[in-house]
Amino acid sequence: MKSIVVFIGLFLATSMLQAAPIVKGIDAVSVSYGQSKDNINVYRLSVRDSFNQEWAKSNIGYFDGYFELSANYFEKDSDSNFGIALSPVFTYNFTLGKLQPYIEGGIGVSLWSDTMIAGRNLSSKFLFEDRIGLGLKYENYDFSFRYMHYSNAGIVQPNSGIDIFIASITYKF
Repeated sequence: MKSIVVFIGLFLATSMLQAAPIVKGIDAVSVSYGQSKDNINVYRLSVRDSFNQEWAKSNIGYFDGYFELSANYFEKDSDSNFGIALSPVFTYNFTLGKLQPYIEGGIGVSLWSDTMIAGRNLSSKFLFEDRIGLGLKYENYDFSFRYMHYSNAGIVQPNSGIDIFIASITYKF
């Protein structure tokens, strides 16, 4: 039940942000849900500031990207953790008309409220957020699926890390 309440809260917050952008530069909002292989649920609300570039444009596509600021809630049973993250993400967008598939990758930083989640010892509240993914843009909507990894990159031991598969829906203003 707690998971459903968190997801509905994230959806409502995204809807409010979509209706009235508060901060100049924010041009998209996103809501996501994912899960690790050992069933840690991840709920994510993010805002984006797109680069709006078309680097190395060709007949096939072009490079672009965005900065993403996110709030992340991790939970399994009665154990939970909260984190914020900031990541630059680079995309390669294929030009195929109204439907625009893309691939993405990025490495950012995150700060968590605790060093433990579901028996995993992350050893640090400061973690890196790595991602690779693919998506499909259609008009103002962006549907994506990505693999994300959180760890401290071996700065402190042990370095359990978390691997997540996550799906997102993004609305661009």
